[in-house]
Amino acid sequence: MSLLKLDQVAKIYPMPGEDVHALRQITLEIDAGECVSIVGSSGSGKTTLLYLLGLLTDPSRGEYRFDGAAVEDLGDRERSALRGREIGFVFQSFHLLPQLSVLDNVRLAARYAGLGEGVGALQARSRKLLEKVGLAHRLQHRPRELSGGEMQRVAIARALLSEPSVILADEPTGNLDDTNGDRVFGLLQELSDDGKTVVIVTHDLALASKTGRMISLKDGEVVDGSLTAA
Repeated sequence: MSLLKLDQVAKIYPMPGEDVHALRQITLEIDAGECVSIVGSSGSGKTTLLYLLGLLTDPSRGEYRFDGAAVEDLGDRERSALRGREIGFVFQSFHLLPQLSVLDNVRLAARYAGLGEGVGALQARSRKLLEKVGLAHRLQHRPRELSGGEMQRVAIARALLSEPSVILADEPTGNLDDTNGDRVFGLLQELSDDGKTVVIVTHDLALASKTGRMISLKDGEVVDGSLTAA
């Protein structure tokens, strides 16, 4: 069953002189539990598509359905609640707060997800997630004391705090060396194996080839959305 479904979706940014068509007539379905990569050259619309899937921006035209619900029918509060509950984000630049410990960086995600659990329960869940990504020994360290690969693994743990059904990753290995990049990608694959839907934007075709399917964009259009990795 399709979890994420776009039907003739366009994203247009009004600009002086000439509008920018970031996405053009995108029709696309992503099933629950899939691990999908979005590839394309700079300016092809990869990040715009990811932000649209993550409810961070709205389509200018067309329909987006999240688990069967038409997104355009949701109010701002409902959309924010859906995003906080069902979608976890992993970014290239980590977005960790430097003054907080690793444990507190993960636990802070509860505020944005609207989780109503007590501090003790959230701390216990944060510890378990950090153990899952191999950082049980780094709980009280600050981000500056971590390697790039470790910071990205903290970001993955943070994205998992609300137990989302979808993980959206924007160039998650872009700042990492090959060894750390492979480890981070391995974690994302494990999440897909566990039933989560994982969508990865990347310029790295070698990494993309390891996902179940590649969606290739060019000038805001899907030129091949059914590429199956070898």
